[in-house]
Amino acid sequence: MNILRNASAAMPGIPGTLTISNALCTVLRERASRPGHGYAWSQAALAMLAIVVQQPAHAQRSRVSINDGWHFQMGDPAGGKVDLRYEVRPELRLRPDGADFDAGGMGGMGGEQARGAGILRPYILPSGNAFLSDPARRHVRPAGHPGSDHPYVAARFDDSGWQRVTLPHDWAIGGPFLRKGPFGGMGRLTSWGVGWYRRSLAIPAASRGKAIILEVDGAMSHAAVWINGKLAGGWPYGYNSWQVDLTPYVVPGGVNQLAIRLDNPMESSRWYPGGGIYRNVWLTTADPVRVAQWGSRVTTPQVSAAAARIELAVAVENNGTTPAQVTARTAIFPIDGNDRRIGAAVARIPAADVTIAPAGRETISRSATLPNPRLWGPPPMQRPHRYVAVTSLERNGRVIDTCETRFGVRSITFDPNRGVIVNGEHVMLNGVNQHHDLGALGAAFNARAAQRQLDILAAMGVNAIRTSHNPVAPELLDMTDRMGMLVASEIFDAWQRRKTPLDSHLIFDDWSEQDLRAMIRRDANHPSVILWGVGNEVPEQNDDGKGAAIARRLVGIAHDEDDTRPVFAAMNTGAAGSAYASAFDVVALNYQGAGVRTRAPTFPIFRARHPGKVIFSSESAAAYSSRGEYQFPVPGANSNPVRPGVGADWDTRQISAYEIFASDFGGSADRTWSAQDQNPFVAGEFVWTGFDYLGEPAPFYESRSSYFGIVDLAGFPKDRYWLYKARWRPDERFVHVLPHWTFPGREGQVTPVHAFSSADEAELFVNGVSQGRQKKLPYQYRFRWDYVRYAPGTIRVVTYKAGKTWAEQVVRTAGTAATIAALADRGTIAADGRDLSFVSVALHDAAGNPVPADKRELQFAIDGPGEVVATDNGDPTDFTAFPSIRRRLFNGKALAIVRGKPGQRGPITLTVHAAGVPDTTVRLTAR
Repeated sequence: MNILRNASAAMPGIPGTLTISNALCTVLRERASRPGHGYAWSQAALAMLAIVVQQPAHAQRSRVSINDGWHFQMGDPAGGKVDLRYEVRPELRLRPDGADFDAGGMGGMGGEQARGAGILRPYILPSGNAFLSDPARRHVRPAGHPGSDHPYVAARFDDSGWQRVTLPHDWAIGGPFLRKGPFGGMGRLTSWGVGWYRRSLAIPAASRGKAIILEVDGAMSHAAVWINGKLAGGWPYGYNSWQVDLTPYVVPGGVNQLAIRLDNPMESSRWYPGGGIYRNVWLTTADPVRVAQWGSRVTTPQVSAAAARIELAVAVENNGTTPAQVTARTAIFPIDGNDRRIGAAVARIPAADVTIAPAGRETISRSATLPNPRLWGPPPMQRPHRYVAVTSLERNGRVIDTCETRFGVRSITFDPNRGVIVNGEHVMLNGVNQHHDLGALGAAFNARAAQRQLDILAAMGVNAIRTSHNPVAPELLDMTDRMGMLVASEIFDAWQRRKTPLDSHLIFDDWSEQDLRAMIRRDANHPSVILWGVGNEVPEQNDDGKGAAIARRLVGIAHDEDDTRPVFAAMNTGAAGSAYASAFDVVALNYQGAGVRTRAPTFPIFRARHPGKVIFSSESAAAYSSRGEYQFPVPGANSNPVRPGVGADWDTRQISAYEIFASDFGGSADRTWSAQDQNPFVAGEFVWTGFDYLGEPAPFYESRSSYFGIVDLAGFPKDRYWLYKARWRPDERFVHVLPHWTFPGREGQVTPVHAFSSADEAELFVNGVSQGRQKKLPYQYRFRWDYVRYAPGTIRVVTYKAGKTWAEQVVRTAGTAATIAALADRGTIAADGRDLSFVSVALHDAAGNPVPADKRELQFAIDGPGEVVATDNGDPTDFTAFPSIRRRLFNGKALAIVRGKPGQRGPITLTVHAAGVPDTTVRLTAR
């Protein structure tokens, strides 16, 4: 108790601190008196106080993280009688293999809607009113507070037995995996169900008269929020960011109980969606007269080397009871890669006055000229320079709100003949699709893990990301801004017709406008975003009546929010001459552009029907492989569907890594590039996918994760990685040779050798004997020697470009494992409980050669202020729970993810043990 009072006494400049600490002491005294509860409640109180001390006196706007101090519980209480369903869902009928959409195609998919309105729906719908353009369609909240008598929302409910968690949190990622059941599409982790989160908030007395707003960056799904027993609002779509105004229900100067209930349906996704509050959560305190949610927008309609015109529109809302006259002033500063201002203001936008009625909203629009702008653009030819517009609102001579808007000055045009033009320079889309999970860490967003994925992709030559098929964490777009990556940002995987029985088609009619507007308002200032996607392979693409009407409505909403970016929907079966295809600004094709199965490429057909539109592959390839898995015989074609014994082993559920195998609807990289190169108007591609991801493990729905990635789930590149790198980074001198050359028992048998390089000639030597020198032919993207017979020893490939030696690689037969090789990607991590080091582990023989097929078990142990939060090996069939400190190697590799403990600094030692070889250690430092 005294600790809290002493803390308040040490901070005399913070109004209300003593009041809050006294209130906390009262709560502590009452709750600590319960047997066994004192420690838990003291920790909760300290977490509450942390909010207080972060709010300076007379702050115009305070936005603080409330990720700490949560208590979590799965399920509603046993025998509970309070009905808190958002909607009454249709009866669930499951396919036995879990491949509801992928294996079943689109035929016979109904447009089932919820069978009843449920209890919470009319109370949650008003949370989206700010994103409905027609006032007549805005929802009126009924009287009352459903759930107010539920025990989990009560302040006096004892949650000390609940799990203590820190957000972001994914309740399912720890496992265990489900070995039986039809849930392969969702990744065999129990992401569905009801989950409750509770924590207390100490709101300073000085906040009286302020707006108190809860901001949630992402929660999966059907979120409902109670504060002090009152239902404040929520949001059903699990991928969007949203906010709820807590102001009417909080008690400034007291302790407030916050409770959030999630209800994520079974069979609601075709991939692993995660479960829980899996992104960051914030508490904002602001003046009733303030910049609206995502209310500041910057555009650069005129850009040249000499000057750029900056247009700023700021939406200001008045939640007070009297009219408010405010003045808006804005200064523009350059910022560095860490978002810090560089020097003085380089431009100022003229001040503007506006009067806002009570409960009103006005938009202030002004412009300025920025001389000699530093342009934002993608490397390597351009640099991602950025600026920040700092807007202050003044009322009666006092600043009442401040808003910072980061942006980039760039000019982007879409040329039907050349593709994407950034600042006058043609940029080919060398893109990949990315789902939102972070492998062994699940859906819980972690900045370090997300940055690692982007860094691995960028090193391959990726310059573009498609967010398949939903809004991403806002921090991810901050990263693409800093890196200069281009982004196609997408919102929906389903419209009115379902893909899985309980997916978002159930809420589409109610929420599609709010969801789309919310995504665009949140993300429109990111210079990396160049396209808005409103649908992916929706069944409505084949309905030229209703489907085209929905398409036109969504495109209209997107244009209303942002008329500077084109809008697309990815089509895999939509016809070129359809009204549906014509509804969009650009043509985005999934697979059919390069040709599906035996059908010819449709690029020329769409070009003929839409000569004025840019055409690109929103999904290309859909190749399959398991890292390091080589199966024989190897077909001679460069693109093959997987079949038992031809590229795939149905017993082991592994797919050959020769990188010539693909789904029935897709093709290899070679086939995709041939179609693109023969149709040079194509603006580029987004490969399916950059990384393997949890769920959708076609063709083996008994597995845990996909086989599509260029990089496996653990972050280890597959051989295909170097095939793409050779095309996308042609100036890099390298040759990548496959397979490994350690195949005991294959002596004398045909073992083809392939090589990936941007060189135009290559020669293979096996134990010093040439197997022939080759030149690449037109539309050929790899070197291959199909009739090589295996003999232990050495293979060596020498490449040439323009007649000169380019690069070479030597691969040797490995001996018995002798040592463990462990390498951390970062030796120093922050002691904040969030930063990570990824430690790669392999076995080497006595000569230092990797032992490529070893699958023995590793055991990890740690000493010091750190913990192993997850391990992995990239094997789609491995059902070992991710938190396990035991992990077998998969084809010679495994991964451990180490995190520092919050507030604990010092050396960390990771020890790796494997039977038959000496232990090894990796030393890290937390600071």
